[in-house]
Amino acid sequence: MAVANNLSTNSQLVEKRKSSGTSEIDSYGFERPEDFDYKTYDEFMRDYLRVLAQRCERWSGTNYPSVADKRGNLGRSAKLKRYVRKGIPNSMRPAIWMAISGADQLMKANPNVYKTALNATHDSSLVDTISTDLHRTFPDNINFCSGAPHSKITGLRNILIAFSHYRSEVGYCQGLNYLVGIMLLIVKDEEKVFWLMNALVVNTLPDYYSADLSGLITDQRVLAELVELRLPRLAQHLDRVGAAYEITTTKWFICLFVDVLPIETALRVWDCLFYEGSKIIFRVCLHLLASNEQRLLQCRDLATILNCFKDLVRSAEVTDCHSFVSHIFDDLQTLKRATINRLRKKHRRGSRWFMEPSH
Repeated sequence: MAVANNLSTNSQLVEKRKSSGTSEIDSYGFERPEDFDYKTYDEFMRDYLRVLAQRCERWSGTNYPSVADKRGNLGRSAKLKRYVRKGIPNSMRPAIWMAISGADQLMKANPNVYKTALNATHDSSLVDTISTDLHRTFPDNINFCSGAPHSKITGLRNILIAFSHYRSEVGYCQGLNYLVGIMLLIVKDEEKVFWLMNALVVNTLPDYYSADLSGLITDQRVLAELVELRLPRLAQHLDRVGAAYEITTTKWFICLFVDVLPIETALRVWDCLFYEGSKIIFRVCLHLLASNEQRLLQCRDLATILNCFKDLVRSAEVTDCHSFVSHIFDDLQTLKRATINRLRKKHRRGSRWFMEPSH
């Protein structure tokens, strides 16, 4: 009976693919999973294509200079924040990410640093560790296959080696390969990705990738307290079944939702992350938990909870990236940097703690 049911399910999936005009490989080179919901995705894209056209017009038309200052720089403003939250057109993401993150200023102030770091003498054991992880990076993406035309494996290796030696206090940590991989798919230029990594990992994220992962551990404690304050029933339930945040959310934090949420949804989160900083990570975590609270409360043991955590990042809700990002700002109480910094100071143990600058 189980075999017959599996055959029936597989047959239904094949029929869905046949009836959909959507490619089995997305525009970023990722192969869609076997259980990909083509019907839901097609319905979403019919509306979202109109949204994309509107956003492109807003960003590239006569309105684009209105979010820049007199020198053409993207200074901080309520209007630019609104534009970023509504989505940056993919063709403009390289330039906008570089500008709003401060990476372009870092690159201009440090000419030839990337080339020097890449050509320097490197620690062989560190290089070996990085080399081992290269082919584990997005194995479902055609751009990271060794034999693929224009493979990004060499660029991935170069940036990780240069960054880990230039930022020796960070070095290399699993998860950095996913960040560089996504940046290469979007930005494409190695030197720009190198400086974007500096802006993100060093200036925006609080020691997530240090040897002791102190920043990651601290922020998971911060999330736990925020859940206790805002979702007390869920906090008690997760604690009762032993669903520690170290088990359920580590990949959310380390990969910044890449290889967690659908790619376009993750990119929309990154748009906001580069502009508003790491508080966006907490907003996404809290929204995922709040919108799935009833489902999680019905899970009676750790195994069921873990399966639910896997399912909640593959639902129709997260596929609709435009609605999802809108909701992370609409349905939660205000989350201020001062609150996050206060909680970070409270939960940090031992080493220095990170204070995110106010904007």
